[in-house]
Amino acid sequence: MQAITEQARKIKLLIMDVDGVMTDGRIYYNAQGEESKSFYVQDGLGLKLLQSTGVRLAIISGRADRCVEHRAQALGIDFYFGGIHNKQEALNQLLQQAEVTLEQCAFIGDDLIDLPVLRRVGLAVAVPAAPTLVRQHAHYVTGFPGGQGAVRELAELIMQAQGNFDAIVARYLA
Repeated sequence: MQAITEQARKIKLLIMDVDGVMTDGRIYYNAQGEESKSFYVQDGLGLKLLQSTGVRLAIISGRADRCVEHRAQALGIDFYFGGIHNKQEALNQLLQQAEVTLEQCAFIGDDLIDLPVLRRVGLAVAVPAAPTLVRQHAHYVTGFPGGQGAVRELAELIMQAQGNFDAIVARYLA
C-alpha cells in the first residue's frame, strides 16, 4: 500500500472511464429508445472535494451520450472525451491539454478498452468487476464497485495521500 500512497501523492489529474466505473455498467432504455444511466451521488461529492484540492478531472469514455455530458458539466469535469475508441490517442491529447506527465495521472477503468491507458499512467486503478486481465494491470483495485463508491474511494485515497483529507473532513465537523 505504501507504493500506492507514494504514487497517489503525485496525482494532478484523475481520468475516469464511465460505464462500469462512474456507473454500475447498466444502460437503461425507455420505450422511445432513449438511454439513461445512474450515477452515485457520493462519487460526485468525492470528485468535487478532490477538485477543491487542485486535482483536475477528466473523462475518456468509449461511448458518447448526453447523460454523461450532463453529468460531466454538473460536476465541472475539466476534460471530456466521449465516443473514444482509441483511448491511448485521447490520453496523448489530454496530456498536452492538461500539461501533465503520465506519472501525474491516475486512471480508473473496468474493461479491455481501458488497458492502453491503465498500462501507461502513474496510478492505474480498476474496479472489482473488471475482468481478471484488467485487474492484473492495475496498481490498485477498489473495494467498492463501479457506480457504488469506487470513484469516491479513489478520490479519498488521493486526498489522504496528498494530506488534504483531514482538512476537508474538518470543515464538515466544525
